[in-house]
Amino acid sequence: MSVLIIVFLTAVIALFSGVFEQGKFARYIGILGLIIALYVSFMPECAFFDHYKHMYEYSANTALFTKISIVTTLLLFFLGGFAFSNHRSHQSELYALMLFALCGGIILFGYQNLVTMFLGVEILSIPLYVMAGANKTDLRSNEASIKYFLMGAFATGFLLFGIAFIYGSAGSFDLYKIHDFGVANASNVMFILGVLLILCALAFKVALAPFHMWSPDVYAGSPSLITAFMASVVKISGFFALFRLMTIGFAGVTHEWINVLGVFLIITLLLANVMGLAQTNAKRMLAYSSVSHAGYIGLVFFGMTNLSTYNLAFYLFAYSLSTVGVFMCLIWVEKLKRETSFGAFKGLAKTEPLLATTAAISMLSMAGVPLTAGFMGKFALFSQAMNGAAFLVLVAVLGSALSIAYYLRLIIAMFFFKESTFKSSEKVTLTYNIVGVVVIAAIIILGVFPDTFAGMFGL
Repeated sequence: MSVLIIVFLTAVIALFSGVFEQGKFARYIGILGLIIALYVSFMPECAFFDHYKHMYEYSANTALFTKISIVTTLLLFFLGGFAFSNHRSHQSELYALMLFALCGGIILFGYQNLVTMFLGVEILSIPLYVMAGANKTDLRSNEASIKYFLMGAFATGFLLFGIAFIYGSAGSFDLYKIHDFGVANASNVMFILGVLLILCALAFKVALAPFHMWSPDVYAGSPSLITAFMASVVKISGFFALFRLMTIGFAGVTHEWINVLGVFLIITLLLANVMGLAQTNAKRMLAYSSVSHAGYIGLVFFGMTNLSTYNLAFYLFAYSLSTVGVFMCLIWVEKLKRETSFGAFKGLAKTEPLLATTAAISMLSMAGVPLTAGFMGKFALFSQAMNGAAFLVLVAVLGSALSIAYYLRLIIAMFFFKESTFKSSEKVTLTYNIVGVVVIAAIIILGVFPDTFAGMFGL
């Protein structure tokens, strides 16, 4: 909880820094606060917070996913100086909202009952509704905000209705008491209905088909840095919340929801990758890519072992690194070209080879090409799922094969055009080059030496 308090106070300070110099210091305040929070996350939790263990517990798994989300947010903050250059009048609000959303994510990493989970989901979601509409003069951004808000409110209704059914049947919000009730009353209709309603609500949050329909429009209309935040930190938070709930609270009725989740995954893996092939806009392509990765991550629920949590953390971190790498390139191209079609990237490698290489390696990692972190992440999840859902793995492999095609289209545009459409005077900032080197190094190191992941996060 110490980390949560530090991130919250950082968000408050960043917000009020907008009073001075139109928030130009908010980014630096956020970076400093996140570094302090990351340092504290490696330390034992203060004994004072043991009083709140029935609501929120900072366990080893909570610490691991908190570290991953903080590192990802920190990388995105480094990209913010250039990405938010046209939001000078409200930079402090945007950085503060990202930090408030991160607070919601941290709550979801350690919640002990359904009330705390609901608070975490809403604290994570509400800032996103606002950030999606940050480009006030852009109709697509306005549409993204209102669509996300309306669909999010609809999903929240499912969540609350499900929680009401669970409480009405189990008589408790506590995950472990709910688990005990599920074991003893596995055929209780009200309880099972509550489980399925909550599953549908959280499937919306992580963009599992058929609850993904908001995702392409919201991702395409939101500012690109916010889209990267949604595709990485929000997905980390949403998936661990779903994983924690299903493997603790609803583990007693696994046979009632696992097949439903399997159907969601099949639809997700096939639909998202086929739709990705049809895109001509890089940002919408990455939106469908994000949906497809939700399908790969969902395999963690099948053939579960003692390493399932570790496999989930590794995959989410590898995917988040790749997301930062691709969106770093997209942000820069979008600023110069004012569009994100595949044509806008033509010849990028001739003027900015490091930027193009970062994006290419990141997409190869997303596709699961060997010697990348993404390959090791997929290999771990696919190997685990083979024990309980070989057909799902077959569908996932087919989806991965399809995804290579649309990633290659962007790579070809960057590397295989004779003439560059970029002016040599337009150079990437030093910060972006440093982040690019960090992303490339991390993806390759984790792909070649995956055990270094444990060392990175003090496991």
